[in-house]
Amino acid sequence: MARIIFGLIGTAIGILITVQSENMLKAFGRVPSAEKYLGFEGGSRLFYKLLGILIATIAILYMTGLLQSMVVGFFGPLFRISPQS
Repeated sequence: MARIIFGLIGTAIGILITVQSENMLKAFGRVPSAEKYLGFEGGSRLFYKLLGILIATIAILYMTGLLQSMVVGFFGPLFRISPQS
């Protein structure tokens, strides 16, 4: 039950960051590396949108239980962890 609640909260936060990227820019300012690598004068807005999408995606994966499967599938062979069936 807690997984669903945290997943919904994380998804809502990610959506809000994505939709309100202009307000995020006003509140937290420009990100210099984003301005340099993501585009001229629009890189920070794109960064906040990508950050929101990433947060929402990770929250949905956590809520559905797929995040743990992905992490174990990726790092499991390094630590000899077998995926649970």
